[in-house]
Amino acid sequence: MLLQQIFRRVIKTGSLTFIDHKGRSQHYGGSNQEPGVVIRVHDAGTEWRLALNANLAAGEAYMDGRLTIERGTLYDFMDLMLRNMGTAPLPFSGAIMLYDRLLKWWHQWNDADASKRRVQHHYDLDGRLYDLFLDTDKQYSCAYFPTPETTLEQAQLAKKRHIAAKLRLQPGQHVLDIGSGWGGMALYLAQHYGVEVLGVTLSEEQHRIATQRARDMGLSDRVRFELRDYRSLQGPFDRIVSVGMFEHVGVPHFPAFFQTVNRLLAPDGVALLHAIGRSDGPGSTAGFIRKYIFPGGYCPALSEVLPVIERSGLYLTDAEILRLHYAETLRHWRERFLAQWDKAKELYDERFCRMWEFYLAASEVTFRHAGHMVFQLQLTRQVETLPLTRDYMLDDERAQAAGDAAAARAPVAARSA
Repeated sequence: MLLQQIFRRVIKTGSLTFIDHKGRSQHYGGSNQEPGVVIRVHDAGTEWRLALNANLAAGEAYMDGRLTIERGTLYDFMDLMLRNMGTAPLPFSGAIMLYDRLLKWWHQWNDADASKRRVQHHYDLDGRLYDLFLDTDKQYSCAYFPTPETTLEQAQLAKKRHIAAKLRLQPGQHVLDIGSGWGGMALYLAQHYGVEVLGVTLSEEQHRIATQRARDMGLSDRVRFELRDYRSLQGPFDRIVSVGMFEHVGVPHFPAFFQTVNRLLAPDGVALLHAIGRSDGPGSTAGFIRKYIFPGGYCPALSEVLPVIERSGLYLTDAEILRLHYAETLRHWRERFLAQWDKAKELYDERFCRMWEFYLAASEVTFRHAGHMVFQLQLTRQVETLPLTRDYMLDDERAQAAGDAAAARAPVAARSA
């Protein structure tokens, strides 16, 4: 059978036992005595769909209970597969890959109407869902882990410091946050750097929560959030930051994105783009992610981004690749979500929980084994805008870290006094 041929070709390390819909068992990889993953497929149709289009069929089968994990976990199974595959495509998947490549631009056509509809598909879910697994600041993007012992809360704070240091902020500056989420980045910049921030989002749920957070923190005079498309804005802004939004732009709209950044940025301004990318060159979004999680989304290769920046008139003044930071972020999210499964089930249902588990596990193993990473690109309109060395970034980051640590200790000291 085709699916068995795929397992035989792919599994070289580790151990997988496959039980087909007739109850027949076949072992692949290491010794039969080796503890490994055991999966069961419950009908012949699912076996064929997995063989022909695993990127979509695996998630759907797990959601519907047509693929079950008999030993190990879903993450163990996906980790085993991706460790063996790496960035290589599955055998016999050429037709699906060609189909996805041919329709890539259509899948990513994100004009203003499509962008709003697709953003709301994901980000306007019940806000209590995100409370189950995100940090307290509701940072829904790659955290920054200075050490393996860093907690998720600490890592998300470190991410904000890391980005702020690259913006070289000064009090009184006007900052634009494109894709401002639940407001954490904008509020952090206003609170710690004395800047005024406009955050824009297409999610009504995020806009509502971010606006309320600004009120609760007494920052409404310096931070405001608007429900609008970034392309409709008028500048100038001294600084522009965008974290985890660029993945929703789509390759056809890259020129418009960077032209808009150029138009909105003050002549001596600085922009910082933080986004997911792929290290193995241009590709397409996996079918499951595109259909159920991020319709219209795409994580680009830098070879698709940098030529557009060059043509936009912007200078690329700094680039950094964050390799396994998102894998660790997703591990924290996945473990927190699994621990809160029953609460997620109360919000939605069992099928939704399995869908969300598949999304988090698939994303994590993609960053660990399949070439995904995060890039941070610093952009200016003038080549002399920033210092010639990166020392200012490290100096600012260390100073802010010391301030954050002191602030964290202050309530403890006050309680013990």
